Amino acid sequence: MNGQRIGYIRVSSFDQNPDRQLNGLNLARTFTDLASGKDTQRPQLKILLEFVREGDTVVVHSMDRLARNLDDLRQLVNSLTKRGIRVAFVKEGLTFTGEESPMSTLLLSVMGAFAEFERALIRERQREGIALARKQGKYRGRKKALSPEQIEQLRTRIQAGEPKAMLARELGISRETLYRALKST
Repeated sequence: MNGQRIGYIRVSSFDQNPDRQLNGLNLARTFTDLASGKDTQRPQLKILLEFVREGDTVVVHSMDRLARNLDDLRQLVNSLTKRGIRVAFVKEGLTFTGEESPMSTLLLSVMGAFAEFERALIRERQREGIALARKQGKYRGRKKALSPEQIEQLRTRIQAGEPKAMLARELGISRETLYRALKST
């Protein structure tokens, strides 16, 4: 295989440094997502999947950067290797080509399961922290997208015949948020 080496980087928060993941590697192009690895609904991942071609190698720092869900990890690796695209994980030192041994398949499953387990622990700690903050009166929840005054203005404008989709775009909110706000008061 003599295709391009294409990098994929994922960080889940602004304070994480994406540069450290594939620093110093010779890559033709790199795709970077600022998103959770809970699923595969990431814009740069989608572009990468459309971009790579047979003979290319997708290089990822570690398995948990590609997916934090074992099923998603397996599906991504399998769909890429079936297209003749190699997947290389730098940290684990593993490369998948579609002609895996039982041992490499086991390692993918075990390492992917650890990534999924880690995500579950993070969510559990987050829930515990929120519960404690609520108990102490420090957590008020997420700030409302619309004030009561804005909701009343929306109702008036909707009754006057203005389209809800246009109003949502104008306010920079989704239609679902608009509908939820209209129901809430």
